[in-house]
Amino acid sequence: MKYSREEVLQYVSEEDVKFIRLAFCDVFGKQKNISIMPEELPRAFEYGIAFDASAIKGFGDETHSDLFLHPEPETLTWLPWRPEQGKVVRMFCSITYPDGRPFECDTRNLLKKAVKDAEKAGLTFYFGAEQEFYLFELDDKNVPTNIPYDNAGYMDIAPDDKGENVRREICLTLEKMGIRPESSHHEEGPGQNEIDFRYAEALAAADNVMTFQTVVRTVARRNGLYADFSPKPLPNAPGNGFHINCSVKPDLSSEKLCKLIAGMLDKAVPSTLFLNPSVSSYERLGKMKAPRYVSWSAENRSQLIRVPAASGEYRRAELRSPDPTANPYIAFALMIWAGLRGIQDQIDLPDPLDINLYKADAKMLSKLKSLPVTIEEAREAAATDDFIRTYIPAEILRIYSE
Repeated sequence: MKYSREEVLQYVSEEDVKFIRLAFCDVFGKQKNISIMPEELPRAFEYGIAFDASAIKGFGDETHSDLFLHPEPETLTWLPWRPEQGKVVRMFCSITYPDGRPFECDTRNLLKKAVKDAEKAGLTFYFGAEQEFYLFELDDKNVPTNIPYDNAGYMDIAPDDKGENVRREICLTLEKMGIRPESSHHEEGPGQNEIDFRYAEALAAADNVMTFQTVVRTVARRNGLYADFSPKPLPNAPGNGFHINCSVKPDLSSEKLCKLIAGMLDKAVPSTLFLNPSVSSYERLGKMKAPRYVSWSAENRSQLIRVPAASGEYRRAELRSPDPTANPYIAFALMIWAGLRGIQDQIDLPDPLDINLYKADAKMLSKLKSLPVTIEEAREAAATDDFIRTYIPAEILRIYSE
């Protein structure tokens, strides 16, 4: 349900809400928040709530440190793990300077711009997220270890799969918050899990990704565990992927879908810095079902982009390179702009590569364009690309390039 300001104020009054969390994220997608009391909510809606931005990486220094959070009422949700009496609710916020100008490092606003550009072209982009995570044990001081919660394998069941009840609790919590899980299962790695949720319009989908990681970490801790979303938690086990399914309405013809994929492939290399922003991201790529080469095919999970076997509203393209350290607002925005570029510039889609790239010989692989193999390569590719410099604000690019 999307609330108006008046409905939020009424909800807070009638539902015994005692704390309102104003949520936002830094340029790397790490969620932050400020809690305010209910009597401060009208002021927050009217003027915004000031905060010290100098303590957040990329948000400025001490000389000009004031920024303002403006809660967006349509994002209201309650936090089911907090007490029923004296409820806690959360709203995502836009960020501005004191004079009302949008803050250029507000990555949620960056995605809003991409959505508007798509609307001008008569298109609405939808995204479905598949995020993987490991569950690790805590030591006797509640410090995370590298001991997996279980040693189960892909889609195993209890008792080998010990994460079954944790995933169940996560899914039920997400449902209470208005997010619709589609499936959950044990992944290939020991203690590795995956939960997929239904596609949504771009901004809501990115908000859902932020909420998902918070819920997973919270539920894991409540069960005495640590949830790890890093790209390569264990050196000899599969990494964590953030597979992004993208579809467009009105439904694209086969020709336009090809142009969409062509645009994404064309800008895959310079976009990698934002889809794989950590050093350990490059320990994952090219191994254990994580792609290395710029290629596509139907159904084939060894490719960068695959077109899953589906029809109608489920027809989509799946980008398989990102990992969960990516900021979803930036990732979705780049995918929209790259897809629009493919459609508008009529970029030709290369032939599909219907082979298993993990078993291909060196001669075949040498003919293919590779994704960056280190973060230094990714930084250089992004910094020198006109597409990236056009759409990514200079300050965000500078921070990612440091």
